[in-house]
Amino acid sequence: MPLRAKVASSVSRTAAALSRAAGRGDGSVIGGWIGLKIDPDLLAHLANGRAIALVSGTNGKTTTTRLTAAAVGVLGPVATNSYGANMPTGHTSALAKAGHTPYAVLEVDEHYLAQVIAATTPRVVALLNLSRDQLDRAKEVAMMADLWRTALADHPDILVVANADDPMVVYAAVASPQVTWFSAGQRWHDDSWVCPQCGAPIERQADQWWCVNCPLRRPTPQWTVEDDGVIDPRGAWHKVNLQIPGKVNVGNAATALAVASQFGVRPTDAVGRLSTVTSVAGRYAQVMRDGRNIRLLLAKNPASWLEAFDMVDHAPTLLSINARDPDGLDTSWLFDVDFAPLRGRQVLITGDRAYDLAVRLEVNGVPFRHVLSFDEAVTSVPPGRLEVIANYTAFQDIRAELDRVN
Repeated sequence: MPLRAKVASSVSRTAAALSRAAGRGDGSVIGGWIGLKIDPDLLAHLANGRAIALVSGTNGKTTTTRLTAAAVGVLGPVATNSYGANMPTGHTSALAKAGHTPYAVLEVDEHYLAQVIAATTPRVVALLNLSRDQLDRAKEVAMMADLWRTALADHPDILVVANADDPMVVYAAVASPQVTWFSAGQRWHDDSWVCPQCGAPIERQADQWWCVNCPLRRPTPQWTVEDDGVIDPRGAWHKVNLQIPGKVNVGNAATALAVASQFGVRPTDAVGRLSTVTSVAGRYAQVMRDGRNIRLLLAKNPASWLEAFDMVDHAPTLLSINARDPDGLDTSWLFDVDFAPLRGRQVLITGDRAYDLAVRLEVNGVPFRHVLSFDEAVTSVPPGRLEVIANYTAFQDIRAELDRVN
């Protein structure tokens, strides 16, 4: 690297370490921010010489990135932004901290995908899904699909791994010359009833979907989920033993195996490494406090709340909602979530926008109790399991109360 980039990288690592030592966070943003101030091309310099995979989508990025890094790790050391800092500052900090590694797997915020592709020249880009998220400051879903499509068209050499079950993702990827399709299922359909290519309705039957007016339709996937395993392009079934809950994570595991295969990793070598992932930046972490087994789940938009309800046990459940800048300031999306699965259990609510959540639960006929703090929630439930579902900053607040559990 040029001398300026070397200095910037060293300062980035030092700033991140000081942030961690001071208890101000994990340093995954501040280090990259300072490094890029010193050398605006630092990310490109740090990416040079590495085989890189980028993972993007509205939901599941952090978990899929962690699973993919574990799978690619068969080949050697892998740099990754494991704490979920998914903008260029986070990528810069992660690569600077890792030092010289032959591989990198980076989670990328969907809005920054084109910029990060240009800076890092990745070998593989994985596209997971697109759904509504923070619409007060983010683009509409179809607009995001257009941006992805344009970014990929500018880089035809990229190997694309894309979700065949999401019409928005298929539209973004289908024109790319090198696409591997995976099927992880799509339970949330409310953002993909209209064809992004021509505006006509999309029809669905079983696992198939198609536009009634143009050729856009579900492609045949090479990687599919079956029961608790993954079928590879050769037709071999690989049992997936995960330490993290939910059917959605078996789909994320399929994505990880598909991406790793683009680096030459055989699924038989990679699948066992997926079980080493037990929690992801606090997601799925289980902590004992005062006789309660507390499990943390992050849910930030309607699609991810749907998956969270599939993961939780029938146990007391704390819901926490904020509406700070990283969450999006508009909480009207709560009315796109069906909270009916929570009926019949003890439900507690907290957070900056607990009253918004209270109105939504009242409409859904879900009894609840408002608590003013996380500690009050813990003492309000009997010993045993306490499920916690929170959106982004609310999740980080609770994670901090649990000593930034990872």
